Amino acid sequence: MAIISNAVTMADAGAFSVGLGSQVLIKTLTASGSGTLSFVDGASSVVLDSTYPIYIFKFANAHPANNNADLGFKASINGGTGYGVATTANYFEGRHSENDSSAAALEYNTGFDLAESTDNIRLTGSIDTDNDASASGELILFNPSSTTFVKHFIINSNRMFDYNSGTPPQWSIHSLSSGYVNTTSAVNAIQFSMDSGNIDSGTIKLYGIKDS
Repeated sequence: MAIISNAVTMADAGAFSVGLGSQVLIKTLTASGSGTLSFVDGASSVVLDSTYPIYIFKFANAHPANNNADLGFKASINGGTGYGVATTANYFEGRHSENDSSAAALEYNTGFDLAESTDNIRLTGSIDTDNDASASGELILFNPSSTTFVKHFIINSNRMFDYNSGTPPQWSIHSLSSGYVNTTSAVNAIQFSMDSGNIDSGTIKLYGIKDS
């Protein structure tokens, strides 16, 4: 006898099936004064291989230990033995102040772009250490296990920052970036860190996106 819910057959002749959707949570890491947070394929239940064609890292309320620190990431092709693969990327920002006194249209930031750099790839610009300040967003990584193509990524984030260097108000700053890790080797580890000091608090979740 079949079990049917909302016109969907969940069990029939002993077989059980549940649709899990296209996005699968793989791993959650929580920062607490952490120098780095690393997702390494095959370690601590992390999957970062050909299982999924697309991976999404979602970071929530990343709070720096040091004022004006930027959150970023590096890739590894050797299982986390070393990080920092040559990367080319662009970087755009738009901002608006809390008191509605000023705003800036989306503009290109040449100081944050990369040309075959092995430095941190910026997910955000500077983040305040005010108790209520943090940054949230996502990094989408495409087909990291490919041994044919470079590894494309897209970044979308927002942060709270005192754009006027100590003079109120705070600003909401939206950052957009994209680029590619310039290697045809499989990328099998991603490491997150601030460019100065520790990640005081925050969570990063890794999801896999199924083909169908």
